[in-house]
Amino acid sequence: MTDQSITLEATPLHPLFAARIQGIDMHAAASPAVIDALVAAMDEYAVCAVPHATPVGNEDLIAFAAHLGPMDAGRSPKITGTGIRIPHNEITDQSNLDQDGAIYTEGDRRLLFKRANRLWHTDMSFRQVRATYSLLAAHEIPPRGGNTEFADMRAAYDALDEAMKKRIDGLVGEHCYWHSRTLGGGPDPTDEERAGRPPAYHRLVHTHPGSGRKVLYVASHLARIQGWPDDEARALIEELTAFATRPEFVFSYEWSDGDVVIWDNLATMHRATPFDDTRYVRDMRRATCREAPIHS
Repeated sequence: MTDQSITLEATPLHPLFAARIQGIDMHAAASPAVIDALVAAMDEYAVCAVPHATPVGNEDLIAFAAHLGPMDAGRSPKITGTGIRIPHNEITDQSNLDQDGAIYTEGDRRLLFKRANRLWHTDMSFRQVRATYSLLAAHEIPPRGGNTEFADMRAAYDALDEAMKKRIDGLVGEHCYWHSRTLGGGPDPTDEERAGRPPAYHRLVHTHPGSGRKVLYVASHLARIQGWPDDEARALIEELTAFATRPEFVFSYEWSDGDVVIWDNLATMHRATPFDDTRYVRDMRRATCREAPIHS
């Protein structure tokens, strides 16, 4: 095998999408051929799980993700009470741990906001420059629970009837971070928190840049539809979300320590599933790529 062309070993995990990938070590520098092969696999499967014997460190995760596109590297807007546990702007701390490594206690607003991740969503749809790939590295998983579920939004769009496809063609949605946080049971944001993440606007249907397939782009961040009364918009959003998350479109991933799962936010939705989050550690760290460089 030469560096000019590499075929990764892909084991499908679902009839429609998702695969386990062998042949990638994120602890080491990645060659262009490996990255090209991974991108090809992502265009096919949309979700790729890459196992490692030991967790991938922050610096290695950042270095690998940087090969997949411009990285999100802006410090997240401050949530009241939040300290810094991971001192890398390129890493989103998706754990249930505070800055001292202690598990959040019940009622902590940071924990309440994080529980909104149990709603179906796509990362950073509330940003005008959307997320492309997310790479989530498992450092410590709970003894039970805490799977991540994924929905194939390409297959969901394909399965819509023609009347619905015509109905939603050209519609533009308003995506808001705080909409999903409160929808998921979190507290109302402060004015400072709300100002840090204004809404963004995206079409409900787009064409995936890698595969050329049409994709349904809805999520729990989707608050309303431009030009529609809120009650009608909410009814349509709920109908589309329920359709896209029918069992035939969904895959549940059971984590092991050291796993890195990469998913394409322009082709999927995902959600966390419950675990005893005031008793057990779930230490997950995410690097995210975006559609274009962000300089602010």
